[in-house]
Amino acid sequence: MKTVILALMVLVVVSQGPCDHDREKSEFPYEDVLNCLNLTKNKKQLVRPARDYKKPTWVHVQMSILAILGVKEIDQTFVSFVWINMKWEDPHIYWKPHNFGGLDKMTVPADLLWKPDLMIEEMIEKDKAVPNPFITIHSNGFVQYVRDLMVVSSCRMQVYKFPFDTQSCTLSLKSIIYPEEELKFDFFENNTLVTEWTHKMMRDESEWLFISMTVDDQSVPRFHQNQSVVIYTITMKRRSLLYIVNFLVPVLLLFGLDLASFVISDSGGEKLGFKVTLLLAVTVMQLILNDILPCSSDKIPLIAVYCIGIFGLMMVSLLETILVMYLIEKDSASKERKADTNRSLSEDCVDEQDGDVKEWTHTYVCNVSDQPPSVAKEDKRSQLMEESNSSENHPDELNAGLQTREHMKAVSLALVVLVVVSQGEALKWYCAGTSEACPGPVGTC
Repeated sequence: MKTVILALMVLVVVSQGPCDHDREKSEFPYEDVLNCLNLTKNKKQLVRPARDYKKPTWVHVQMSILAILGVKEIDQTFVSFVWINMKWEDPHIYWKPHNFGGLDKMTVPADLLWKPDLMIEEMIEKDKAVPNPFITIHSNGFVQYVRDLMVVSSCRMQVYKFPFDTQSCTLSLKSIIYPEEELKFDFFENNTLVTEWTHKMMRDESEWLFISMTVDDQSVPRFHQNQSVVIYTITMKRRSLLYIVNFLVPVLLLFGLDLASFVISDSGGEKLGFKVTLLLAVTVMQLILNDILPCSSDKIPLIAVYCIGIFGLMMVSLLETILVMYLIEKDSASKERKADTNRSLSEDCVDEQDGDVKEWTHTYVCNVSDQPPSVAKEDKRSQLMEESNSSENHPDELNAGLQTREHMKAVSLALVVLVVVSQGEALKWYCAGTSEACPGPVGTC
């Protein structure tokens, strides 16, 4: 009987934790708990806490997005500031609060206890946030650790509808070395509540509007073992107003200016220079777009098709302007050559007619008039004055007559006939009125 009682006492003592037994009221409960738990000397706390190493340690994980710092489309990276709350049970941590002045939980340095080696699989840069140096322990054996991380993660971007696109990026939480037989993650599965909670904690969204966040778990093979992974999917929408004002509308206005340039005269070079300037402006906008969009996109983005279409229409307009100016210049050159030809022919005709008139006048010039030579000279002078006055009064008509070859020939022939007829009639009248014969050749007296 004594042996049974002794065995029961030993079993009770062994089953109790290091701080389960009653003790006097403590004056320094924090130090007493640390000493009671032997946290300052016990190195066993630095390994995975488990009563049975064959059973996994369950870690409850809860993550929230505090800020969306940016999305780099050209690098296909997602920059965010996340908050991760981890909670697990440590069998080495237990005490009775009433023995330590009602102390239910306390904060100790994080280096004193084991922590899950949690990592984000998509993370491509080292965390730049200040790590949390403390960890919280509870009297019932649960340990809570909170981490704030600035995460630069890879994210596959779909920019086909840029800038009216919606992106979905994932953050996968898993252990670095522990397989799922030793470490498993537990999470809150209600996606609606997770989204609402993230909306409340969101501080900054930058140019992106947070829409929703979903959570799921998977068992991912890694080498010869499987690991437990918790996958958070963040869905966000781009604020497109700035791109509409700074990009889409200016390109459309440049195209409108190109259409308006058709009213500019084609005679000068201002129209061609104006169109070339507009084409260069659209080229600059395309270079800016090339610095934004990634080159690994599966489809050509609609905004690129929009810019290429505007560029093509403006190029066709420029070529049309060049063709029209070439045809106008060619037509004007043809007209100038024709005018020069007509002018040279007119000058030759005038010279020939002047020669004929001089010959006829030289042949029929004689003093057959009954008027004195002085009177004939005065009549001739008055006739020349009248012709000069008529030519001064009607310069446009004379110029028009000279430009027309047929009209000039008719006028010249009429003048020649008039001179010949007038001189012939005068000669007949004189010869009929005098009895003297002309001693000279025919046509002279």
